[in-house]
Amino acid sequence: MTYRRCFVLSPTDIAVRLNLIHKVHGIEHAENFFHNVSKNLKNYIVYGALLNSYVQEKSIEKAEYIMEKMEEMGMATTSFPYNVLMNLYSQTGAYDRIDMLVQEMDRKGIPQDRYTMRNRMTAAVEVFDISEMESILNQMEDNSNFVVDWNEYSVAASGYLKVGMMDKALLMLKKIETMMQLDRKTEAFEFLLTLYAKTNNKDELYRVWNTYKPSVTIRDTSYCHMITALAELDDLDGAEKMFEEWESQCTMYDFRVLNRLLVAYCKRGLFDKAESVVNKAVEGRTPYASTWQVLAIGFMKHNQMPKAVEMLKKAMSIGREGWRPTSRVFAACLDYLEEQGDVKGVEEMINSCKNSGPLTRDMHHRLLRCRIKAGETVSVVVDQMQRDGFDADKETSEILGSVSRI
Repeated sequence: MTYRRCFVLSPTDIAVRLNLIHKVHGIEHAENFFHNVSKNLKNYIVYGALLNSYVQEKSIEKAEYIMEKMEEMGMATTSFPYNVLMNLYSQTGAYDRIDMLVQEMDRKGIPQDRYTMRNRMTAAVEVFDISEMESILNQMEDNSNFVVDWNEYSVAASGYLKVGMMDKALLMLKKIETMMQLDRKTEAFEFLLTLYAKTNNKDELYRVWNTYKPSVTIRDTSYCHMITALAELDDLDGAEKMFEEWESQCTMYDFRVLNRLLVAYCKRGLFDKAESVVNKAVEGRTPYASTWQVLAIGFMKHNQMPKAVEMLKKAMSIGREGWRPTSRVFAACLDYLEEQGDVKGVEEMINSCKNSGPLTRDMHHRLLRCRIKAGETVSVVVDQMQRDGFDADKETSEILGSVSRI
């Protein structure tokens, strides 16, 4: 659309493209695109898209800078950018800054909408301020401008469960159920499953599943929630039956459902069962890299590092472009290979990351240590570090200094 001159692009089109560039190519490409957009197209929608990208990156400094620019240009006149920034503060634990934003909105006469109020409720729950959470919910219920739905009541239920106020939590869950009977929202149904699991009442969990399953659209994620909930309630037999029910009727195999069962198996050290169900599932299918990674994490937590390395290698061999394993299991596997003096294993695992982005300084250092230990030349690694933009730091010098001491 951009390069075909017959299309007249709107700021909304630009915002959508910026969002897609961020998802596919990363934040730096999105920033470059933003800077090249003509001024007449950079309205609050485009700035808001960049702000949202920074929120997804959890970059407080950059998000606050864009917010300041929006305020300077008179673009921050609605609750939208404030809500986006509140979401960032909630994600990063900067709850005190939410109050500052609310005060700023009040000074500027910007009305709070339901998303503002919900963000404030969530922040109150996170800091265990249940009275504040209740006050905000009561304000919404008493204000005809707000339509309180299951989202707000689920936040309240989570808050009550967090502090052990079971009676009040159950009251909120019953309100969500009342709304379920009218709206039949799948999202609300899945939240109910998760929340009822936290009440430690297995019978109620099954009641909700059996009552609302016929009237809502059951998705793969619904089975994910139910399997996880049953496993948390130590009903592994129930979780297995739920998985078998899903597997018997699924039209497209979603390995995320299998992953939930694997997590339950790994947590209990049932690796024979875990590997058996995986081996059956992968017959004629290509699993997600996350499936093998779940097993790798399970073996790591049970200190079975040879198996953890084996599973992580499988994950990395099929990971899509840009996929990388979680840092904890990746580092644990590299630590083990280093301890075993497996230079080739370390190099293979690190080099498999090259397609998903530049290597980190730690990866380069590991390669240096392994090559030195094996008596191999390190110049190729040093040259690659420089190409990747890493100058030698103190640790690099210490590692290289060990060569002359050998």
